This record gives sequence, C-alpha cells and structure tokens, in this order.
Amino acid sequence: MTEMNFVKIKQPTAAAVCSLVELDEEARQLLQDDTAPAQYLQQLIEKELYPDAVRFLAVALPKREAIWWACSCARLTLGESPSPVDVKAIEAAEAWVYKPTEENRRLTRPTAEATQFKTPAGWAAIAAFWSGGNISPAEGAVVPPAEELTGKAVIGAVMLAAVRSGADKIKANYRLFLKKGLHIANGGDGRAVQ
Repeated sequence: MTEMNFVKIKQPTAAAVCSLVELDEEARQLLQDDTAPAQYLQQLIEKELYPDAVRFLAVALPKREAIWWACSCARLTLGESPSPVDVKAIEAAEAWVYKPTEENRRLTRPTAEATQFKTPAGWAAIAAFWSGGNISPAEGAVVPPAEELTGKAVIGAVMLAAVRSGADKIKANYRLFLKKGLHIANGGDGRAVQ
C-alpha cells in the first residue's frame, strides 16, 4: 500500500483528514503532523484498528466515491434472498452515484427511510441524500446538510456491513471492505477486489 498515491484523496496530510472525524485514542497516537493519508491508513490497518480505518477513509474520500464504497459493502451483505427494501435503497444510492442529480438524490430518502436505518443499504441511501441540496421535508424550508453527514452515514453503512455476517467474520469483512475502499481511493471502482 505504500506505493499507492490515493488519487481520489485530496487532503495533503492525514491530520487534515483526522480533523473531520473522531478516532479512538490509539489511532490518534499514531498521527503525526506530516503523515500522508496513505501512510496513516496503512498504519491503522497493520495495527488492526479497522473501525478507525473505516472512519478515516469514509471522510477522506470525496462524497460520490465514499457513497459508492458504502453501496459496494452493503451489496455484499444482501445474501441470496435480499430484502426488496434493501435492494431499492442500494439501487437508489447507486443511481445517484452514476448520475448525481438533485432528482436522484431526493429519491434516496424514501428508500433509506423504508429500511428504518437498520441495514447497510439504508445508510448508503441516506448518505446519498445527505450529500448536498435541501434535506428539509417541509415545503418552502431550505436546510442544507451538515458537511460531515455523508461521511457519518458511510461509516454507518460500512461498519454495519462488517458485523452483519457474525462475529467470526468481522475482521475478514473489515479487511475486504478496506481493500475495496483503497481501490476506490486509487481511482478504481472496487468491484474486482475479492
């Protein structure tokens, strides 16, 4: 991973990214002012600080790429007989990623709400809804989303996806999901990562 240049991560240092997210104490102790994002992320993964690595990557990626990552992880949790509600939520979020229009963004909210925010798919969809525009349900009121909401929803989607298949698979899921995220950070789409 040290050779990766993270073409999608624009912050010059890990400290710049960390100012946007809460990390556990052990992860904060690894941080130095001039550490590059790739180097810091590698340290988090090597020390198996997977939740912190997810938090870091979710806010470091641009919103569109972060939401794509959330969708990719959520899709892996659908199973053989997926819930139609989850499928609709992922499809709505992916539609926004493919074509980030206001119309597509607004379509993600009802699909997220239908999941009752209990699934990775629901969090992926609400991440897309919170990516910009007006999030107020009231007509005439304009409420822009807080800048950190998308990252928080992506964190929720990826972490929930990691723990969904049982305690014995959590580490393996985190490793796989982080590989996908790293592939996306380097300009890929994460699909080829197994």
